Amino acid sequence: MSTSLPLFHLAFPVNDLAEARAFYGDLLGCPEGRSSADWVDFNFYGHQIVAHLSPEETGHRNSSSVDGKQVPVRHFGAILPLDQWEALAAKLKAANTEFVIEPYIRFKGEVGEQATMFFLDPSGNALEFKSFANMDYVFAK
Repeated sequence: MSTSLPLFHLAFPVNDLAEARAFYGDLLGCPEGRSSADWVDFNFYGHQIVAHLSPEETGHRNSSSVDGKQVPVRHFGAILPLDQWEALAAKLKAANTEFVIEPYIRFKGEVGEQATMFFLDPSGNALEFKSFANMDYVFAK
């Protein structure tokens, strides 16, 4: 795999590797890479994430207010093109995913307007997926 952009790497704790494989691999569609008895890595939209078996470190603990909603402080995710974001939201709804924050448009009418949704993996790790109608606004102030 060759790319001109640096790739992101994130290691995070999970309670159960089989659950992580089902969630990240089957539900989110992230191809599995290398693994061992204690960890498994996934191709997360072109970036490497690694689920490490470490039950004592899992779970979402704190939230902060953003646009009138309680956003999990510790979270990760991806910024997708709008059609992919909409398809993922539909897939998650069809799978009866319990959302921390239902899919909606945040900061409507402002420079940072974005589609966003939050949900937890089976280990309680929070994920956010978002989309910008104008990618130039990802870092706009």
